[in-house]
Amino acid sequence: GFPTGVKWAAVRQAPGPEKYVICNADEGEPGTFKDRLILEGDPHRILEAMAIAGYAVGAKRGIIYVRGEYALSIRRLERAVAQAHAYGLLGENILESGFSFEIEVRPGAGAYVCGEETALIESLEGKRGWPRIRPPYPVTHGLWGKPTVVNNVETLANVPDILLRGAAWFRSLGTPTCPGTKVYTILGHVRFPGLVEVEMGTPLRVLIYELGGGTRDGRPLKAVLIGGAAGAFLTPQDLDVRLDFDSLAGRAAVLGSGAVLVMDESTCIVDMLGSILRFFRHESCGQCVPCRAGTDLLVRLWERVRRGEADEAALARMEEIVEVMRQASLCPLGQSLALPVRSALEKFRPEFLSHAQGAACPVCRREGK
Repeated sequence: GFPTGVKWAAVRQAPGPEKYVICNADEGEPGTFKDRLILEGDPHRILEAMAIAGYAVGAKRGIIYVRGEYALSIRRLERAVAQAHAYGLLGENILESGFSFEIEVRPGAGAYVCGEETALIESLEGKRGWPRIRPPYPVTHGLWGKPTVVNNVETLANVPDILLRGAAWFRSLGTPTCPGTKVYTILGHVRFPGLVEVEMGTPLRVLIYELGGGTRDGRPLKAVLIGGAAGAFLTPQDLDVRLDFDSLAGRAAVLGSGAVLVMDESTCIVDMLGSILRFFRHESCGQCVPCRAGTDLLVRLWERVRRGEADEAALARMEEIVEVMRQASLCPLGQSLALPVRSALEKFRPEFLSHAQGAACPVCRREGK
């Protein structure tokens, strides 16, 4: 993750009187709902954090860009904004401090790519939600070309406690290089799916077996997709990896959206990767060729594998395509697809080769197989 303090300082130091604070609540990652529950459960925490950010960087206006499907989140945020105004915590001259700050709630229109900060800004400006070419970055040229802070819900949710309890308290949690906590969505073949908050550096095993209750029906664990659809596949041999940026980087994985999808042996990894590839093809905005063409080529190659009409060369071609996408795509939507594809093909290659050669799979959804 990019350090929040560095981002805030850059906006603070950027010239000009007009600046903005944006809360990115466009949570479109499949199987992830941590932002929704934070917004529904404690919307005032986000308003407080945005006001603090506005004071810190010199902004007078904030916007919460919320996934349009989150109707309850939107209602509670709008009610919280009205309550904050009624108590003098938003608006002109807040608590006679001389500081003024307004917050507007803006629903998104459903495009997954608008979770990318520059596509989100384009959407707010009334344009198609296409990512911008960077540099320049939003900290100097953001909303309406003005310096803009864009933070996600979970980042902002930490701000009030850090100011109240101090940086030393925050750094007492987690690891020396990755302090604090992280919110995870545990889902899939677990006994107790749901939302949990644990310290950075907590082992994956703890999340699945102590907090998630282990696999449903006691079946053997086959794989874990960590970080959402754009995350990496891990195996039971990775259960003791600590969940922080540094440790996961050593396994070519990321924290991402915090989704932890648990899969037992009833899962076909070929099918699972296919779901991810189709999702990315559908959600690609089509602006850049590497992502637009790459996602379509990947789905076509995957379909050949699934039909039993492929070979090792097809798998190697998929790896080549995601490498080009990683290097040449305009935004993280195309760049990040390398993680699930590479990890699936690396850790479950025999399963892919078996499908490619037409062998029967006892758990996949292929007709006649």
